[in-house]
Amino acid sequence: MKRNNNKIFKQLRNRYSSFIFNGFSISTDNDVVKVEFDFRIDNEFFLKPTLTIPRNSFMIYSLPFEDLKTLAFNLGMVELISYWKAACPKKIIVKPFNLNKEQVEWWKKLYFNGLGEFFFTNGIETTQTDFVEIISEGEVDFQQLSISLTDKVIVPVGGGKDSVVTLEILKENFELIPLILNPRKATTDTVEVAGLEKDGFFKIQRTIDPLLLKLNESGFLNGHTPFSALLAFATLFASAMTGAHHIALSNESSANEPTDSNSGVNHQYSKSYEFEKDFRQYVRKYISPNINYFSFLRPLSELQIARIFSGFKKYHSVFRSCNVGSKTDSWCVKCSKCLFTAIILSPFLERQEIINIFGKDILDDDTLQPVFNELTGTTPVKPFECVGTVDEVNAAIIQTINISDKLPSLLSKYKTGNLYNINQNMDFDKLLSDFNEEHFLNEKFIKMLLTSLE
Repeated sequence: MKRNNNKIFKQLRNRYSSFIFNGFSISTDNDVVKVEFDFRIDNEFFLKPTLTIPRNSFMIYSLPFEDLKTLAFNLGMVELISYWKAACPKKIIVKPFNLNKEQVEWWKKLYFNGLGEFFFTNGIETTQTDFVEIISEGEVDFQQLSISLTDKVIVPVGGGKDSVVTLEILKENFELIPLILNPRKATTDTVEVAGLEKDGFFKIQRTIDPLLLKLNESGFLNGHTPFSALLAFATLFASAMTGAHHIALSNESSANEPTDSNSGVNHQYSKSYEFEKDFRQYVRKYISPNINYFSFLRPLSELQIARIFSGFKKYHSVFRSCNVGSKTDSWCVKCSKCLFTAIILSPFLERQEIINIFGKDILDDDTLQPVFNELTGTTPVKPFECVGTVDEVNAAIIQTINISDKLPSLLSKYKTGNLYNINQNMDFDKLLSDFNEEHFLNEKFIKMLLTSLE
């Protein structure tokens, strides 16, 4: 729901002039690496979020402290935006390290585009030029990491269908190290079902400073931040501490489509090809040219991923893609993520299989008609969630209609509407064979992915 908080935005900026990245501390006691950040809003609010990484048997490197500082600083640069957005001061002052002009512009682009949904849903009027000034006061230039790497692959696991597909395709040919940020049942179950050691994953525990929640409750601003960008910088810790050359994300080509076609705002900006390209360039120039960060599923659409995932039956009872139900390991069966997942799987699974996954016939729930309309493009703005393109949603619905004897209510209504007539000639088989050429896969990875489409 869009709010009109532009007045509050201006009031907060007039009251609080600067957000300060004052520093960070690193401790390596008790078999953990712990980073605590020191953020401040005008020296009035002091915020200290943490990141903790327990040591594990596959962590083969004892990193030089200077390398840990480089990794921690860059992670702090992306972590800070979750705290800056509370008051949106006109200046961000960076003290730990020096940033050159190119780096300042790089971070400013990430912040602005990654906060696109935050600005949009809060009704905030600003531009990439004006929304903030980044001032670097550090005197030390951070150095590239001094590491050598082997042909292992870090695979972030979120508990949904996409990372399952990446794990299953890659595990036969590579030594994999799953990475889980703030583990929950769906993520650890996924690792176990994959046949990997249940505790044999790279664990990162991220904590939010409770003061931020108090500020939100008292009227400060809140909203979406680029979580996948934070995950990207977190994976660099895993690469450096395990000696893994590759970091294989599971972001698909569908993530490139804007959520709002008029403004270009994209909920999934930090999952997009544009961010992936920018991030690779930044890592190569400022962190390490040896780390190969890429999305393994980038050439594919959500529709293609759903087809591949539909064959991995052993995961159907453990995967979860619902943010609402994440803390209780459940599907809420009311949100756009739940409905989208049911739609995109419906051409490839029997209706009863869909019911078994969600615990109800979600496509037969008329109360979800408004969400259904957003997913199918009936409304101008898609749900602000990680969902597929409008075209592939319509293609999945039409294919399901064409192969079904009896239709659930939402699909039955769709069949009598204009969208069915407009889209019924979509070439479903062609959609399943497409291969987007905007990607960073080498020949070995390309061959494995193409084989999965056969």
